[in-house]
Amino acid sequence: NFQMVKEICENVSIPVEVAGGLRDIKKISSALSFAQRAVIGTIAMELKESDQEQILSNLISQFGRERLVVSIDHIDGEVVTHGWQRNTGKKLLEATNEFVRYGFSEFLNTNVSKDGTLEGPDITSLANICKIGGVNVIASGGISKLEDIQKVKEYNTYGVILGKALYEGLVSVE
Repeated sequence: NFQMVKEICENVSIPVEVAGGLRDIKKISSALSFAQRAVIGTIAMELKESDQEQILSNLISQFGRERLVVSIDHIDGEVVTHGWQRNTGKKLLEATNEFVRYGFSEFLNTNVSKDGTLEGPDITSLANICKIGGVNVIASGGISKLEDIQKVKEYNTYGVILGKALYEGLVSVE
C-alpha cells in the first residue's frame, strides 16, 4: 500500500506517521520523503548485535531522532517482530532502554494481546516505559473509551492510537 499511503500524505495538510514493513533504510528514506515520521520495528529489533550501534546511529544522524519512532510491540512484556509473529527473546524495558542508549526518544508501545480487544490499555507496561527519562511514548492497544485515554494521559504519554474504538464509534475525535 506504499503508493496509496504516499498519495494520502500528499493530499492532507496534517503530519502523517507511516508504519508497517519499513524493514530497510531505502524504504525508511522513501517513507520520510513524504511523511513526517516513520515507525521502525523489525529492522531495529533484528539487527545483528555487531551492526546495531552503527546502523541505528546512522539512522538517527540521517533522519533525526524526532522523525523515527521505534515500535516496541510485545506480548505481556516479551518483544515480538514481523507483524507480531516472532518472539525476539528481549524484554520490553530492556529493549526500550537499549534504544534510548542509542539516542532514540520516540516510542510506540503496543501490547499486542490487547490490540483490538477494547479491554483497556496495558497500564503496567505503559507506566514502566513512561518512567524512562527523555522518551515520548505513544500508547496503543485496548483503548475503548474516553476514560482509557484519560488514564493513559496520567503517565505523560506523548500520544495514543485509536483504532477499533474509533471505527466502532466508542470514541470520537472530538
